[in-house]
Amino acid sequence: MHTVLGGLDAQVLQKSQGAPRAAVVLCHGFGAPGDDLVGLWEELVHLEPALAEVRFVFPAAPLKLDQWGGSRAWWMIDVAALQRASADPVALRALRRQEPPGMPAARAAVHKLVQEVGERSALAVGRLVLGGFSQGAMIATDVALRLEEAPAGLAILSGTLLLEDSWRKKAEARVGLKIFQAHGRQDPVLPWENAVALQALFTAAGSPPEFFPFNGGHTITREELEYLARFLAGRTA
Repeated sequence: MHTVLGGLDAQVLQKSQGAPRAAVVLCHGFGAPGDDLVGLWEELVHLEPALAEVRFVFPAAPLKLDQWGGSRAWWMIDVAALQRASADPVALRALRRQEPPGMPAARAAVHKLVQEVGERSALAVGRLVLGGFSQGAMIATDVALRLEEAPAGLAILSGTLLLEDSWRKKAEARVGLKIFQAHGRQDPVLPWENAVALQALFTAAGSPPEFFPFNGGHTITREELEYLARFLAGRTA
């Protein structure tokens, strides 16, 4: 079903009839179409049939990248600058302390979407899992740390560390948050080093992620999807 939640176009899917027992919000990455992650839904339910009773929400990012066809973004990224920083450890550390322009607006939209998902589904925030891939993982992480109540879980697929000082303080106030994190050791887009730094931040704050490293790049592997399905089934049981 296509709908609008928090001002964002979204696809809402659920295998079973009736009220959902929990909900999962998955945000796509930069430069992808709004429905980029929708194809994961059938496979996740196939891997873990209990997810048939869970409502999945796939929001489309607010910014249209007309130069790239149907692609969208949560905020604009200077891809060339990111690639240059990837080869400079000092620049890379500086990047992870910055708030990208446009991120506050994306944060507000996803926060409102989460509220509306809860209201329409009659679910507390504690019955919602947030997650995403790449830039979608960044905004999901940021919102999960800022909600008044901790979500049921956070799934970080090929994400990275941003707003390091702020996220550290908020993570320390959210001890016990259940997190699944996966990242490719050869990721050419979002460096492995920053993923490890994000894992370390959460671990030091008392919320060690279930960390799945894999040999590969900026992608979602089959084995990663199996781990994700188990994590989602466990957090929505």
